[in-house]
Amino acid sequence: MLYICTMITKPEILAPAGDMDKLKTALAYGADAVYAGIPKFSLRTRETAFSTESLQEAIEYVHKKDKKIYLTLNIFPHNLKVEAFLRELDTVVPMGPDALIMADPGMIALARDRHPAMPLHLSTQANTVNWAAAAFWRDLGLQRIILSRELRLDEIAEIHARVPGIELEAFVHGAICIAYSGRCLISNYLHFRDANQGTCTNSCRWEYRMAYERGSLLDIEGGQKAADALSAPAEGLVLHESERPGEAFPISEDMHGTYLMNSKDLCAIELIPELLRSGVCSLKIEGRTKSSYYTAVTTRAYRRALDAHLAGKLFDPEDLRELMRLSNRTYTTGFYTRNPRQYGENYEDGLSEGIGEAVAGRVLAYDPGSGLAELEVKNRFSQNETLTLITPEGNRDILPCRILDDKGRNLECAHGGGKNVRIPLTEDPGPFAFLRKKSI
Repeated sequence: MLYICTMITKPEILAPAGDMDKLKTALAYGADAVYAGIPKFSLRTRETAFSTESLQEAIEYVHKKDKKIYLTLNIFPHNLKVEAFLRELDTVVPMGPDALIMADPGMIALARDRHPAMPLHLSTQANTVNWAAAAFWRDLGLQRIILSRELRLDEIAEIHARVPGIELEAFVHGAICIAYSGRCLISNYLHFRDANQGTCTNSCRWEYRMAYERGSLLDIEGGQKAADALSAPAEGLVLHESERPGEAFPISEDMHGTYLMNSKDLCAIELIPELLRSGVCSLKIEGRTKSSYYTAVTTRAYRRALDAHLAGKLFDPEDLRELMRLSNRTYTTGFYTRNPRQYGENYEDGLSEGIGEAVAGRVLAYDPGSGLAELEVKNRFSQNETLTLITPEGNRDILPCRILDDKGRNLECAHGGGKNVRIPLTEDPGPFAFLRKKSI
């Protein structure tokens, strides 16, 4: 059984657009829609590639492609920011985005009064986890709810059944916050940078060490400083909760420390059929601050998987394998089928790692006369090293027999961060091609 949302013509692949290049890349690799942040008023204010002025260009570009663009204004503004928030709202609405993504109830009410014709989508930051809340927002005039990441498939299905007339969007890929749908205070507590104001420092990804304090408690309290000596806890330390006898929550630490709050990354590509049956009609990829290469690979993988399902074909494991090749904190399918508990956390490190296939470079231009492609080099590669050429149409292996610098001199290898190089290609791969190192 295939579910098709009644409010849009077919299920939607929604990709991140951190800047204009990522926006164009997402559309080239199969996105039906993109979402971009409003400067200062989205939860990715560290990503400042778009200005208020350049958003107009972005909206026009997307609409020329007959696609959609949603703009994010999902911070919870304090009193001092409300008037500026409303001025920004009055500026972007006339640009003609397809919807605004918002979270603050007061700002939503003001937006409905000031711009009643503007479609509004409820951000995942609003933590919608039940059908009563969904009905409330629908009756307030919102078109779509971006569901909390903590919902199971059966809970989504019940919301869909009980609350007709509203679109449901769900995250299918990307980083997961350890706090409830991003409602996090760790960054604010440690660094006075508020995640709910768009300035999260990702403190949950950092290394923390557990220790016992030794010495006089009175001395410690009186001096308001740490104990003089610290020691790591014994191996096999677990936490017990008094009301759950027999259940142990493991905590481990090695020479590298421990990462108690570091969630694994979400990858729900194998659950597309179940998500659609539950009532989801927009499949959202996280990652506005990630690279254009990430945008290309994730968008294409989910595009192919969705199209295969709609055509009645079986899931192709190669689509999952493509996602595995990206840097990641190891994957989880999240809460959709069960509570992942400790299996949803990465206890080992706060870094992103793939399976050894780094991007080698990006094609910037192609000269049909010489048959040479100009590359922006991302990571070192050598002559006669097999590379994978990635385009919206597919992958193919190539073996560059020459690497030339800007003066036409032959190089044994190209280095990331250096000058652009040229390599021979048999045909123009198009403006959105990448090269990936091939190790397996």
